[in-house]
Amino acid sequence: MRAPLPAGSTRSNAVSRERIVIVGGGPAALATVRAYRSAGGSGDVVILSEEGCPPYRRPPLSKEYLRGELAANELPIEPPRFFADRSIELRQAKVIALDAVQRVVETAAGERVCYDHCVVATGSRPSRLPVPGSQAPGVCTLRSLADADELCRRVHAGTRAVVVGSGFIGCEAAASLSARGLEVMLVTDEALPQAGRLGGEVGERITAWLRDGGVSLRLGAPVERIVQHSGGLTVSDQLGQETTADVVLMAVGVSPRVELAEDAGIELAEEGAIATDAALRTADERVWAAGDVACAEHPRAGRRLRVEHWGEALNHGAVVGGRLAGVQRCWDAAPGFWSTIASRTLKYVAWGDGFDELDFIDHGEGAFTVRYGLDGILVGVLTHDRDEDYERGQQQVAAGAAFK
Repeated sequence: MRAPLPAGSTRSNAVSRERIVIVGGGPAALATVRAYRSAGGSGDVVILSEEGCPPYRRPPLSKEYLRGELAANELPIEPPRFFADRSIELRQAKVIALDAVQRVVETAAGERVCYDHCVVATGSRPSRLPVPGSQAPGVCTLRSLADADELCRRVHAGTRAVVVGSGFIGCEAAASLSARGLEVMLVTDEALPQAGRLGGEVGERITAWLRDGGVSLRLGAPVERIVQHSGGLTVSDQLGQETTADVVLMAVGVSPRVELAEDAGIELAEEGAIATDAALRTADERVWAAGDVACAEHPRAGRRLRVEHWGEALNHGAVVGGRLAGVQRCWDAAPGFWSTIASRTLKYVAWGDGFDELDFIDHGEGAFTVRYGLDGILVGVLTHDRDEDYERGQQQVAAGAAFK
């Protein structure tokens, strides 16, 4: 039986149709409604998204879009009629509260929207280093289309840019800004980009790719402060080195946007994201979580996993949408993603537990495969220009194959 309708709340066709309310407008939200309708789900569906545009592709923001090779109208994942054709209401609204007892969400405009099932797909927000000047004007982050537009507005050929961080977004963006004609310096506390995650040999390859693309690197140099002045911004590191720039891109990771769930008393995992089972259901049977914000049980991994990959957000949504329509699904794919740095694409599948041994296989002409082992089990595979190894690796990692 449904909870009573709170005063001032709205519910369409309350007698005969359930209502699915999805908070967030990214890939997990889109995949949820796709799967729900495809599986025959006939309830009312409302997507409440802070962004004033339909779900769009985020991966190009640090690549083709940042280089000016892709226009904003080419980013939407689905054509304009997709939502109307499937009777899905897409509404711009900032949700500020979730009441799991009354089954209602509240927007910043004061509207209270009731639900039978709520999917929290609020994603992540970009992090900033806790150093002086990290919030100064001209210090940008890159997560949303608005972020990308702000960064693009500040740069042109000859602009001096500092990219802080050597994760995948930092490396992709540094290469893209250099391709636009900027003078780019990448500053990182890592001795080699991604060496801790992927190994020294891969770090050396990424370093060479960046330098070949015109990016200068300052390695092993944690940022100490950023100072704004009339000539721009000066980034100082703990080694006493300084770099002056017109714009700084802070690319130092993300944190899940869990405030709605946390304030509603929904359980969080130790990793700081919303705890769910393998079906992406939270401790409240009417509330689900998908995408970056979820830390979900994974039957193959044997534990909860939190991943920040675009493809896994789509996988999460497919599971939730199917479940809401009565299809028994669970999240059991081995997490993987692609990263393109300039013209080179890395494909990676892994559980994210680290490794204690690796096998780097050089195939010549720039192609390579890396196999990662932990306690004798294959836990990851990384490839460049070796798609067959990546596809095989996905199956082997998922199956818990032995590391050989």
